[in-house]
Amino acid sequence: MSLSTNVRKIKVGYFLLLLLIAPLVAWYSATPGVIVHYPEEATDELGLIWDTNDQISRQRMLPGEATSELGHVFPDENFFMLFFWWTDRGLRKCIDITPKRWATIDIYLDKAGRIDIERTTPDVNERLKKCDGESDPFRA
Repeated sequence: MSLSTNVRKIKVGYFLLLLLIAPLVAWYSATPGVIVHYPEEATDELGLIWDTNDQISRQRMLPGEATSELGHVFPDENFFMLFFWWTDRGLRKCIDITPKRWATIDIYLDKAGRIDIERTTPDVNERLKKCDGESDPFRA
């Protein structure tokens, strides 16, 4: 077997591997996501729950940390994404999020745990609404 035949086999192998991996990378990059940032200046630990189409995730978040969740590439009319967060001092907030298709949106909290409307862009703020029966997430 010649050297050029081995090189051709290696190139075909890499090409096939690329064909297998490319759809996974495209699907992952097309999936809309939401990242919530909590500033280092904050003092309280947050408890939080992501509820995305009844897929529930519970976490804790310390000041300076962030949390994220992925939506669906092709959400139907019943798709929902809720983010609940609270502190032991009594703060309780909830937002209903409409993720942006084919993109990740960033939501910033202020040191009191409210949504920071100065750092969270206006187009993202338009995608947020308070949950039914909940207090305004933009105010104390």
